[in-house]
Amino acid sequence: MKIVYVVPGFGGTFYCQNCFRDGAMIRLLRRGGHDVVVSPMYLPLTGAAATPGAPVFFGAINLYLQEKFPLFRRAPAWLKRFFDRPFFLRFASARAGSTRVRGLEGMTLSVLRGELGHQAAALDELVTWLKRVEKPDLVHLSNALILGLAPRIRRETGARIICSLQDEDTWVEAMEHPHDDTAWSIMAEQARHVDAFVSVSKTYGEKMRRRLSIPPKKLHVVPIGVETRGRSASALPWDPPVIGFLSRLSPTLGLDVLLDAFALVKKDPRLAAARLHLTGGLTGDDGAFLRRAKRRLSRAGILGDVSFIPDAFASDLRAFLRGLTVLSVPVPGGEAFGTYQIEAMAAGVPVVQPDAGAFPEIVKDTGGGLIYAPNDAAHLAKALTELLTDRALAGKLGRRGQESVRKKYSVEAMVKKMDFIYRSLQVRTQRGKR
Repeated sequence: MKIVYVVPGFGGTFYCQNCFRDGAMIRLLRRGGHDVVVSPMYLPLTGAAATPGAPVFFGAINLYLQEKFPLFRRAPAWLKRFFDRPFFLRFASARAGSTRVRGLEGMTLSVLRGELGHQAAALDELVTWLKRVEKPDLVHLSNALILGLAPRIRRETGARIICSLQDEDTWVEAMEHPHDDTAWSIMAEQARHVDAFVSVSKTYGEKMRRRLSIPPKKLHVVPIGVETRGRSASALPWDPPVIGFLSRLSPTLGLDVLLDAFALVKKDPRLAAARLHLTGGLTGDDGAFLRRAKRRLSRAGILGDVSFIPDAFASDLRAFLRGLTVLSVPVPGGEAFGTYQIEAMAAGVPVVQPDAGAFPEIVKDTGGGLIYAPNDAAHLAKALTELLTDRALAGKLGRRGQESVRKKYSVEAMVKKMDFIYRSLQVRTQRGKR
C-alpha cells in the first residue's frame, strides 16, 4: 500500500508528542512492508522517519509572508521558490522558537480553508506532486489543523484520507474570539471529506466527535505506543527521591504548578532532600518564564535542588527516566493523551496526574499512577507526598504501569491497530472501483 504522511515540521527544540508518534508509526509501517512517503509542511523534517529528497510544501517563510503582507501573495513564482530553498528553511527551522497562538489566527484559518485560503498555490503544488509523482492509495494527515488539504487531495487523487486527532483543541481554544468559533466551523466542514479519524484516546475522540460532527463509524481510537524492548526499570531512587517533568518547559504545560508543589513538598521533613529534574526543551517564549522561576526558587533556597536538563529528552531520555522516583506533568485542562505518562511507566516509574483530559483514562487503564483534583499546587503536593513517603505503593504502581505498557501501549500494538484501519480503507477503495 502506498501511504503519504503529511506532517507539519517543527524546529525540534522541544518534546513534540505528535512528532514522536508519527515517527514511530512510520518506521514500523515501513518495516511491515508498506511504502510510506513523508511529505513535510512548513519546515524540513529530520530523523529516520523523513523521506530523503521529499519537497517541503507550504514553506514557513512564504506562509508567513503571504499572511502578513497581502502583496506578497502576488509575488512571482521564482521569488516564492527562492524562500523555499533548503538553506532558508533550515535557517527558519533553527530559529523556530514559538508555539504562541495569538497573532497566527489568520494563518491558521487560511490553511484550514485550503483551496479558498491564501495558500491555494501551495496546495496546487502539493496536489500536483501527489498525482504525478507519488500516486498514493492513502493520505494520512498528521492533525486536524491541516484538514483544509483534504477536499482537494481526495477529489483529485482518489486517495482515501485519514486524519489523526491529538491536542488540536489546545491551539484552537487559545485563539482570540471569534476566530476560535470560525476555526471549529471550518474544521467541521472539512471533516466531511475525511474517510477515517484516529484519536489517541477515547476521551479526546469523544470531544472531537462532538466538535467536528464526526459519524461514530468514522472514528477510531489508537493509543500512542512507545518502544518497550530493552527498557530497564528505574530503581526508584529514594536517597534522595526524584520528581521528574517531561514536556516543554512552560507554564502552559503545568510547570509553574509543579514548581510550586515542589516547594511545598520540600517543607515536609521526610522529603527535605527531594530533588526535581526537568526536561522537554523550550521555545523562545519560555525563556522569560524560566528566568523568573529560577529567581523564585533561589529566594526559596531550593534552586540547587532543581536540575534543568532541557535537551535530555532528545539525547538520552531513557537514562533521564531511570533516574526518577515519580513523574508529573500537571497540564492545565489535561491533554488528549500525554505520551510522557507511557514513557515513564515503560521505565517502571509511577505518575501523578491531575483529573483532567485523558489523564484519568490512561492512569486507570494502566494502574500506573495516582490522580488528584483540583489541579493546584497544594493538591499536587499532597499526592506527591503520599507516593514519595510510601515505597511499597510507588513500587506497586511502577510495576503495574510497566506491565500494562508492555501489553497495551507498545509501538507494535499501535501500528497493528493502525494497519488494520489502513487495510479496511483499502478494501473499501477496491470495492468502490468494481
